[in-house]
Amino acid sequence: MQLIQTILHPTDFSESAQHAFRLACSLARDHAARLVVMHVTPLQYPFVGEMIAVPPIDVDSDAERERILEKLEEMKPTYGGFPVEYRLEEGEAVERILAVAADVDAGLIVVGTHGRTGLKRLLMGSVAEHLVREAPCSVLAVKAPTAVHFAEMPREAAVQHS
Repeated sequence: MQLIQTILHPTDFSESAQHAFRLACSLARDHAARLVVMHVTPLQYPFVGEMIAVPPIDVDSDAERERILEKLEEMKPTYGGFPVEYRLEEGEAVERILAVAADVDAGLIVVGTHGRTGLKRLLMGSVAEHLVREAPCSVLAVKAPTAVHFAEMPREAAVQHS
């Protein structure tokens, strides 16, 4: 088994990214690895044909950059034992994630995935899919678990889970 010394966790602050962050922290602890947490903000409106795929974030202002950096640094592991670094990057997400992965010599990228399919995936692309294909290291794409509501379960299954 290859020793993992640095784990890169790109985040968009979504629920799936938060779930992936917890897993990245566990892996960093278990491997005594450094964890690099990063966020990428776009430089401009990302266009797909005539449609805007993602609303832009105005990172031109120092105040907005500081707010995003503070949000990044609020992502603290619930336990210690490994170093954590934070990076705020600007540009195209996949390109910047791959550059940072090379820069920090990441042995593993742990990224959340939204599990989009069909037209949404076609229009928005899949950062996780691009990373799996292009990254110089292993990529763990993590989908956040969906909550099972007991009210929606058949009575027999609900009894077994209680």
